[in-house]
Amino acid sequence: MSETRVSPLAPAAFPPVATVAGVRIAVAAAGVRYSGRDDVMLAELPPGTTVAGTFTQSLCTAAPVDWCRHALAASSGHARAIIVNSGNANAFTGAAGYRVAEHTARSVAGALDAQAHEVLVASTGVIGENLPVERIDAALPALLAGLSAPDPQAWEAGAAAIGTTDTFPKGASAPVAGTSAHVAGIAKGSGMIAPDMATMLAFVFTDVALGAETAQECLAASVERSFNRITVDSDTSTSDTVLLAATGVSGCPADLHMAAFRKALDAVMLDLAHQIVRDGEGATKFVAVTVTGAADDAAARAIARAVADSPLVKTALAASDANWGRIVAAVGKAGQRADRDRLSIWVGDEQCASNGVPHPGYSEERATEHLLGRNIELRVDVGVGDGQATIWTCDLTHGYIDINAGYRT
Repeated sequence: MSETRVSPLAPAAFPPVATVAGVRIAVAAAGVRYSGRDDVMLAELPPGTTVAGTFTQSLCTAAPVDWCRHALAASSGHARAIIVNSGNANAFTGAAGYRVAEHTARSVAGALDAQAHEVLVASTGVIGENLPVERIDAALPALLAGLSAPDPQAWEAGAAAIGTTDTFPKGASAPVAGTSAHVAGIAKGSGMIAPDMATMLAFVFTDVALGAETAQECLAASVERSFNRITVDSDTSTSDTVLLAATGVSGCPADLHMAAFRKALDAVMLDLAHQIVRDGEGATKFVAVTVTGAADDAAARAIARAVADSPLVKTALAASDANWGRIVAAVGKAGQRADRDRLSIWVGDEQCASNGVPHPGYSEERATEHLLGRNIELRVDVGVGDGQATIWTCDLTHGYIDINAGYRT
């Protein structure tokens, strides 16, 4: 992990993550960029595993994203392994970068008696530098040797290995009610976070049986309710990738337990998404921005994101400054319908504005008291319809500058 101090919003410890039947995880120190730490993770999947993926909509995609899109199409949504490195994004590396991703997939496939398109590849880290693939090749024997029976402790090691500026490893799991199956996942992300899915990565596994089309539909819907509702700095990564792997080893068909499966998947995805925000670079506050009264839900999302991405709002939150006028300005620039003379704003339970003017009885002292906490709620009603949405973000402190000004050093 990064040498920076652990985020004050971090959980007390890595959570217990349930075993997913059929998944084996190993890590190794390849020295891709970092010294003295694990920086490559390999997840082995049993034959017949269904995999779905959502990826960045950036027009400057990293080579591993291009490879994964090709591989999922070529394999009709099946895979035998996922290999991930940190420290180097293999992005903006031209045709050579794609060849490196393909080479990595072929090397892993050969070791597992699989096809190259059954191996998915992800990379995260510095953009515009060639990935030293020979270091990953050299680490492959250690990765293969590290694969063992499913081990709950492997989740934490895997989450730590894929981190860059992350200050804590991120994991979550949930049972599929009424079955013996589980959903479990790990993620990385701290900065360059404004996912536009269809630098963050998430790998989610389940032992229920899913068809490829069902898996893709479930993943896309869950991503929309989780990773696409967070922002740290409004920057979308070249490498954003979320993969869902369904081994089917539990013998539980998802179609008989679809509601329970979707609930478990949503719980894991939202937990991981929130952990990414709680590890936002330099963050000291976890912030939920809820907008109601918008023209529709899409408009509410756009307005909430405008507030959540506003540097003026985020710096005021960092200082516990109840300057709600900055929220007004963010709403006004969102490009969505809002009735100025019906606008209402709350900081926590304290109503700051109503019907377009300061609310009678507003107490800045009470609003400030809420902002002094770690978990902040901002609510806005724009007075034009029934649309509503929540976006989760963090404050913006000088720590963000410190981390990103020296990211490559």
